[in-house]
Amino acid sequence: MALDITAVESWLWEAACIIRGPVDAPKFKDYILPLIFLKRLSDVFEDEIKRMEEDFGSRQKALKLADADHKLVRFFVPENARWASVAKQTKGVGEYLTDAVRAVAKVNPRLQGVIDVTDFNATQAGQRILDDDRLSALVQRLSIHRLGLDDVEPNLFGDNNTTAPGIILVVNRRKRHAGQILLVNGSKKFSKGRPKNYLEPAHITALADAYLNWKAVDGLSAVISTADVAKNDYNLSPSRYVSTGGPTPVVPLDEAVVELREAEEEMEVANRELEKVLKRLGLG
Repeated sequence: MALDITAVESWLWEAACIIRGPVDAPKFKDYILPLIFLKRLSDVFEDEIKRMEEDFGSRQKALKLADADHKLVRFFVPENARWASVAKQTKGVGEYLTDAVRAVAKVNPRLQGVIDVTDFNATQAGQRILDDDRLSALVQRLSIHRLGLDDVEPNLFGDNNTTAPGIILVVNRRKRHAGQILLVNGSKKFSKGRPKNYLEPAHITALADAYLNWKAVDGLSAVISTADVAKNDYNLSPSRYVSTGGPTPVVPLDEAVVELREAEEEMEVANRELEKVLKRLGLG
């Protein structure tokens, strides 16, 4: 049975009770969420490796392929950060957890500043904030549920098959069509394959035809003006201008957190610039 929101709430409450005391309530998320993300990433990675194993005959070969090309999996998880390794640690747990989340962030740049924000080995007044016994208990509590591809309700983490879109940006100083931008949304132009999806000749022809002939094609491409872009706050996402007719995809929780982090950073920059302007006006 898939893990639902009620079970998650109870699970998180039990995890919070383990670290209550040494850690104030507002800081619970700093310790619990990175570990939940780590477990989710690890469980999904294991599921993807199992699927590759079915195609290529052995786990060893699947792991070797994923290690050689991280794009074969949604997020690559180094061996020391896989939950099976994490759950076995009984000594130096704080240092191990910190190294694990940093290892994941290192090989998955999109997760930098999201999963690696906590030093599990941090001290305060010369004492560990959370000792290894509490951290070990927390890890064991988080181990009771699996968070793989088929283990949670879709609305908890979003569509498990959704991946970050790839974009090709062509900049031409000698534009044939001044004041215009051509956007091609090829998100539906592919055939499913293992381990990667692929473009068939017909897909390539359709994409190339739209680009080379600079034309709008329903469900595939749109020609917009620079004024249109300005009205949309300079958003150049192809899906904003080219509707493929499908349902709006649900952004997975981990990707949503990345986007939220980026938005927060942009807001901080904007606030600093606003403060400078206000000071120049004598309003700071």
